[in-house]
Amino acid sequence: MDDTVELAMFPLGSVLFPAMPLALRVFEPRYLQMLQDVLPDETSEFGVVLIERGQEVGGGEKRFDLGTIAQIADLKVADGHLALMGEGTRRIEVVEWLAEDPYPRARVRELPPLVWDDAERERRDQTEALVRRTLARASEFDDQAWSPSVQLSADPVDALWQLAAIAPLGPLDQIGLLRCETSRDLLDAIFTATQDAGEILDARGPV
Repeated sequence: MDDTVELAMFPLGSVLFPAMPLALRVFEPRYLQMLQDVLPDETSEFGVVLIERGQEVGGGEKRFDLGTIAQIADLKVADGHLALMGEGTRRIEVVEWLAEDPYPRARVRELPPLVWDDAERERRDQTEALVRRTLARASEFDDQAWSPSVQLSADPVDALWQLAAIAPLGPLDQIGLLRCETSRDLLDAIFTATQDAGEILDARGPV
């Protein structure tokens, strides 16, 4: 039984996690056409994958085959572009890239959702504390997208993905987090990657 579906794709220079917001300025004709095609659908969804090599504008980039479905929540006409607000929903793997006519498309398969286990609560609290401490430390050196005091979702699985997203990590580390198959694997991966990031910050010394 074929469990793949065809999906419009939007390669970006950043990783989108489930339960995280997505803000885009859309101005390329191919992606304006994509929005025109997906908006009439009841779900108004498209896939987001990280660009491995190349640029967001112009095409020809090399992409990772792991990503997240984004659902459009709001779309406004701005000065010379469309301002899109969406949210990451479900993880996907790309099974096959299709011809770009005129925007990227792929056959994708949804990955199983994470399942929360209350036995991981202590590990979750430990990991969250480390992420917030490291985020505060990182903000001493550079502006960060997220405040160390940002509030997480009451849903435990959504909160795990949000924790992965706010950790001060690079996109390659984030792709590794997106691949995790269990809540414990994700917690351990967030903890290890954040610990490594903290050691790099410590090596930079005081501000």
